[in-house]
Amino acid sequence: MEKSKVYFTDFRTIANGDGLPAKLKKLIRKAGISQIDMDGKFVAIKMHFGELGNISYLRPNYAKAVADVVKELGGKPFLTDCNTMYPGSRKNALEHLECAWENGFSPLSTGCPILIGDGLKGTDDIAVPVVGGEYVKEAKIGRAIMDADVFISLTHFKGHEMTGFGGAIKNIGMGCGSRAGKKEQHCSGKPYIDEPLCRGCRKCQKSCANDGLFFNEETRKMSVNLENCVGCGRCLGACNFDAVQFIGDDAIELLNCRMAEYAKAVVDGRPHFHISLIVDVSPNCDCHCENDAPILPNIGMFASFDPLALDQACADACLAATPMAGSQLTDHLADPQFHDHHDHFKNSTPESEWKSCLEHAEKIGLGSRTYELVDCR
Repeated sequence: MEKSKVYFTDFRTIANGDGLPAKLKKLIRKAGISQIDMDGKFVAIKMHFGELGNISYLRPNYAKAVADVVKELGGKPFLTDCNTMYPGSRKNALEHLECAWENGFSPLSTGCPILIGDGLKGTDDIAVPVVGGEYVKEAKIGRAIMDADVFISLTHFKGHEMTGFGGAIKNIGMGCGSRAGKKEQHCSGKPYIDEPLCRGCRKCQKSCANDGLFFNEETRKMSVNLENCVGCGRCLGACNFDAVQFIGDDAIELLNCRMAEYAKAVVDGRPHFHISLIVDVSPNCDCHCENDAPILPNIGMFASFDPLALDQACADACLAATPMAGSQLTDHLADPQFHDHHDHFKNSTPESEWKSCLEHAEKIGLGSRTYELVDCR
């Protein structure tokens, strides 16, 4: 397969020179975004607005830079994301919009409207065929996202408690799924509680939207209601004491495969373009209502027409970077009993796994893992 091109620039700026939003504009123009006919077209820019309390999400300035370029090309951009499965500040469209506004996203700050892709209650979706899908035949995608003529992903590349990292494929596949779509992707794994490690803090229970956890007042320990649990993994990320673990070694691998198939459903059959920023690399997803210290330094901005090549390039750049002192990653590596996996993402969260997502994405024709890095510094 022919190498895909991935364009890169760093976060360095000079006094009286271009700021980072202007640098991002130059990057995506260099990467060929103008090749897409956007004249009079609706353009969905898929991103994450950040959970309230989390401040590692991408700033609105970057979204405005992308929206400005789209408008220069004659397009009609809007920022979008779909509602969450879990309790928090983005579980319905009203609260989701209020969260976005509080985190700085508005038509004034971004230069375009914000639409929640799957409607008020997360039920406004459309069944989209997955060409070549092995696990998903029809993906349940937010209707507004599929109504757009052009699709752009703007991704904060960071760690993730289940999938190793959250890159373009996760932003597209999981992020564009309606609430039913998210549940379908998460339906394989079921957690269990390692009782000796459970502190009875109930943080995991607060993160569960489905009454999947039960707290025993006598033992002061948590347990799992397997009938209600949908396997979303929020409890895994909420526990600071490694008491939540997953039944079935293939659960995350199946999640990764379904996520790749959902991403393919979103981009197939229409123009698409993808941007990822490796900045504020928190160990967990921006869905958390907090963000831990970055595990890796700020590396740069990447852009490509190929979301898979983009994820591979970002992963390679992260694996080549030096871990940040005082982070979850370096804490693990400093433990004499810790097993070094020689993989920053797995060392940060040993229960996670990311390679199966990229392998399956290539298998189903989402893109290529072989890429040419074009340095635009």
